[in-house]
Amino acid sequence: MKTNELEITLYWQNNPAFTALNQQSETVKLSDFKGKKVVLYFYPKAMTPGCTTQACGITSAKDAFAAKNPAVFGMSPDTPERLVKFIEKHDLNFDLLSDEDHSIADKYGVWALKKFMGREYDGIHRLTFIIDEEGKLEHIMEKVKTKTHHDDVLALL
Repeated sequence: MKTNELEITLYWQNNPAFTALNQQSETVKLSDFKGKKVVLYFYPKAMTPGCTTQACGITSAKDAFAAKNPAVFGMSPDTPERLVKFIEKHDLNFDLLSDEDHSIADKYGVWALKKFMGREYDGIHRLTFIIDEEGKLEHIMEKVKTKTHHDDVLALL
């Protein structure tokens, strides 16, 4: 890694700020959650099988999450309108955030080249970030398993 890339990485790790719209088109800022841990997970597309499994796992573990008291957000390039449908269809109990232009995904390094069935395209890589009470990056989960994601996150909190 070049020096300037290292400096950028170190700056970002200490400043993972973001501002996004939730499913209700309300502005959500990381800075609004100072004093509280934040779980921010990126997923490719609402209402797809893996993304549904992941989101429903978090909802099913609501008591365990409540005991640890983090703010939990799922983020994808979906529109707020699609996020509302996803929440309503699966009765999700946390906010989903829209990153339509993938600018936040770019900042977090999760928008990158993907391969599926021999086809290459740019898209979201499924990663989870845990941000501490001071707004600094605490942990990156690079290996996300949709079926156990909720348990894996809880173990880190």
